[in-house]
Amino acid sequence: MGTNRNRTNGKAPRYYGTWFMQTDDLWTHEKALISRGFECIAGIDEAGRGPLAGPVVSAAVVLPPRCDIRGIADSKKLTARQRDTLFLSIYRKAVAIGIGIVDAARLSMVLAVENLAPRPQYLLIDGNFGLACPLPQQSLIKGDMRCASIAAASIVAKVSRDRLMLRYHADYPQFGFDRHKGYPTAAHRAAIAAHGPSPIHRVSFKGVREHLPGAATDRTVSHGR
Repeated sequence: MGTNRNRTNGKAPRYYGTWFMQTDDLWTHEKALISRGFECIAGIDEAGRGPLAGPVVSAAVVLPPRCDIRGIADSKKLTARQRDTLFLSIYRKAVAIGIGIVDAARLSMVLAVENLAPRPQYLLIDGNFGLACPLPQQSLIKGDMRCASIAAASIVAKVSRDRLMLRYHADYPQFGFDRHKGYPTAAHRAAIAAHGPSPIHRVSFKGVREHLPGAATDRTVSHGR
């Protein structure tokens, strides 16, 4: 599953020789790439790798050079209200945004990139790994704290996933997805124990697989051997 949003009519934007309006260190990587001739740079990040339920949502964001989004930062350091406000600003000002929604983090990132139009020329990826994309790329550990494009992607991914989990809450209200968004809180673990896993729970994860049908019987049999 994926979506894209762009404002370029399919043409690669020309950024060479321009500079970002914001001058703090978050733009260092983009400026360096622009000086090397790259004109369309995408930041990529994901949300939802650790929860017990729900998919991983990744975002790829291309920001224009003359971009002034005040307060952009790692999504984990922002309040929900701040993220929502920045989410709207990013969607208004971004050149392109791609979303990937699957159960695997790296695949969701690849899908997010594939859903970008125009196609990026360079990828800045949050993490210490590369992606199976035939594009020049650089991984940045804690990239959402060091790079504006990745920080924007982290906000888009987080807000998109939170809103998706609110929709799942309407289908499975007994689990409280509106509160914990699928993360392994005590209340969430108690709900799984009481009701069993839902169709969106990650059945391979500890905290879920123990409550699958037949799991208790399997443990009993194994213990008796």
